[in-house]
Amino acid sequence: MTDAPSAAGPDSAPTSALRTLLEGLQAGPLGEEIQATIAELYPLCRSITGDGLRASLKILQRTAPLTLQEVPSGTPVLDWVVPREWNLRRARLRGPDGTVLADTDVSNLHVLNYSVPFAGDVSLEELQPHLHSLPEAPELIPYRTSYYQDAWGFCLPHAVRQQLPPGKYRVEIDTTLQDGALSYGELLVPGQEAVEVLVSTHCCHPSLANDNCAGMAMCALLARMLRGLHLRYSYRFLFVPGTIGAITWLARNEATAPRIAHGLVAACVGDKGRLTYKRSRRGTAEVDRAAVHVLQHSGADFEVRDFTPYGYDERQYCSPGFNLAVGSLTRTPYGEYPEYHTSADNLLLVRPENVVDTLRRYLEVFEVLEGNRTYRNLSPKGEPQLGKRGLYGALGGQSHAQARQMAMLWVLNQSDGTTSLLDIAERAKLPFPQVRWAASALEGAGLLAAVASPGRT
Repeated sequence: MTDAPSAAGPDSAPTSALRTLLEGLQAGPLGEEIQATIAELYPLCRSITGDGLRASLKILQRTAPLTLQEVPSGTPVLDWVVPREWNLRRARLRGPDGTVLADTDVSNLHVLNYSVPFAGDVSLEELQPHLHSLPEAPELIPYRTSYYQDAWGFCLPHAVRQQLPPGKYRVEIDTTLQDGALSYGELLVPGQEAVEVLVSTHCCHPSLANDNCAGMAMCALLARMLRGLHLRYSYRFLFVPGTIGAITWLARNEATAPRIAHGLVAACVGDKGRLTYKRSRRGTAEVDRAAVHVLQHSGADFEVRDFTPYGYDERQYCSPGFNLAVGSLTRTPYGEYPEYHTSADNLLLVRPENVVDTLRRYLEVFEVLEGNRTYRNLSPKGEPQLGKRGLYGALGGQSHAQARQMAMLWVLNQSDGTTSLLDIAERAKLPFPQVRWAASALEGAGLLAAVASPGRT
């Protein structure tokens, strides 16, 4: 942090780099940039490996200077093995009369992701086991995968499937599945301390805008915004294919992983649903408390959920052998909005103002983590006289005077060398920035001394 003590009165109390960034946030231009990035990512056929994934990471490199990592097929990674690389040229399904029923040039969701190549004529009876549709949403194309079991197939609207006549169907699936590499993007934004905050997002889904083009675009922008700031912690950004990507990173970085003290997994950040926080496996880690505190003071509806070993890559980072303090901050969680994993998760579903709102909450969580320190009151016997230090006089006539005064009184009363600023904010039910401001003002007046970083539990 760039904060430095000041004795010139409370209005000159230093402002953190993140607070300055938040106060200058311009939602309109940020939303336009995010929307443009999502629109560029959306048409690409991504998977857990392949050229679509690489092309997506290279798009994100224009926003933040990611390092692209390549891990060869066949590499053992914990209990897994990096799979063969998959690439799609084109897949089409023609009916008995030659009508094109599914075509990846129209939607790359039409092919079973990771489908093996196949070409030939099959009967309707032979074709049916290779078709995937949604009876409950008959107009939509589902997203289906077969990463670790060789299969071929098509996804199409159930309304189309129901009308398929008997006869011969022409299958043309032009894919490759061969030794190659798994790709992921990584960026470390260095801070004053080697202790790290992890931000991880999955980048393997094809044309699904909320899950997870929006998360990819938001995280790249977050990385760019943090670069150049004088930060307390180092921030590690990972853009990985789901499950196997996080496992691969952990396998290659077992010595690095213990430096991660706080973390968030970003997905489904652009729909209109309320913000949802899923706690880490630890449940009461500092990042869990920081995220809940931010949501409580956001002025918007939100939900907090306990950890479950199902979901996105938080379950890899929170596996018992690592047990990292990594939660997940999303809007509507996976599987709980009707468009999830269907062709309706399109560019109309994601609103840039929602992505910017989510981005703001991420920055606010970082602000709490960066500013959470423990202080000792240097004048603990009785309440020190604040007026003679200019701490009351400078507040007179200001609309925010009472809140700032209460924040100073709470900080003075609770700063016993063991109680962190987040502890104080939670107990006082005050927004963390007010408590952090009060501590800076009191430290500048010689009434507080920082003693240690709070325990990372």
